[in-house]
Amino acid sequence: MTIRLLPSLTWTLPLLAAVSAGAADSPWLAFAGTTGPGVGKHVVLLSGDEEYRSEEALPMLAKILSQRHGFRCTVLFAVDPDGTINPERTDSLPGAEALDSADAIVMLLRFRRWPDPIMQRFAAACARGVPIIALRTSTHAFNFEPGTDKGYNTFGKRVLGEQWVDHWGRHKVEATRGVVEASAKDQPILRGVDAVFGTTDVYEAYPPADATILLRGQVLTGMQPTDPPATYVRKRHADGAEQPINEPMMPIAWTRQVANAAGTTNRILCTTMGAATDLTNAGLRRLVVNGVYWGLDLEVPASANVALVDPYEPTMYGFSGHRRGMRPADHDLGRPLLAPAGK
Repeated sequence: MTIRLLPSLTWTLPLLAAVSAGAADSPWLAFAGTTGPGVGKHVVLLSGDEEYRSEEALPMLAKILSQRHGFRCTVLFAVDPDGTINPERTDSLPGAEALDSADAIVMLLRFRRWPDPIMQRFAAACARGVPIIALRTSTHAFNFEPGTDKGYNTFGKRVLGEQWVDHWGRHKVEATRGVVEASAKDQPILRGVDAVFGTTDVYEAYPPADATILLRGQVLTGMQPTDPPATYVRKRHADGAEQPINEPMMPIAWTRQVANAAGTTNRILCTTMGAATDLTNAGLRRLVVNGVYWGLDLEVPASANVALVDPYEPTMYGFSGHRRGMRPADHDLGRPLLAPAGK
């Protein structure tokens, strides 16, 4: 399996004035690592999806990675010209030069159409063999016009191991319980990972044979972690065959090691969970943090500290549901993310 890169381009991406203008005006977030095994490693977190509130989830994860584990973290956003976050701006990613020094990437993207200079930086990071921790809709991260996609519309299938297939559980009706794959229970990346639950539904997914399945998603009858498993039969989108909804359960987290055309290897952790609301679950947060350690070939802690740094009450997922008027600085250290009054 190889990752195709964009052809060479001649371009210049100027540094944005916001770097020197102060954190309050910056269209991205930067968190210095404190102490811990991650000191000296740079994790770049790429937000940009219209549905699952990556603009809320990734700053929270960056705070944990930096303040609890020592990683230097940069969080990038889609923003409007006035500096406010707008995940519906599919062509926007200020600060993409952070990718030039990325040691690892955490991404929650959906149908992005970044300009070539940004894609070139992303491609170069992949070519260096950076590990990629991909959440939820990153299976369909890019959506360029046919003939202009340069291979990135299939990034999910080729690199992560799956693309968009279909909702498997009923969207916003049937939540997900994570079940550890028996053959993977001793995998270091699963250390301390338990009681995984999310209010998003299970995706239909078929990772390739070279993937190591970590978790399967048990479709529940409702939206609470105590709800029983669903038992009905449904038809698979992939081949039209029918099966009981949880027999077998669909994979919801897996790893791969993918050789790319530049001669390096990318360690991949992909999970079809990862909405901002899902990440209120400590087990899922620990899987992501463990994934960064594993991707960088660092010793995975026995029980990584994933305690929230600031209060975190994310917005329920849904299209056209992002908090209006928010700036990256509103997610900085010491700035809690609290549910709007009346919610």
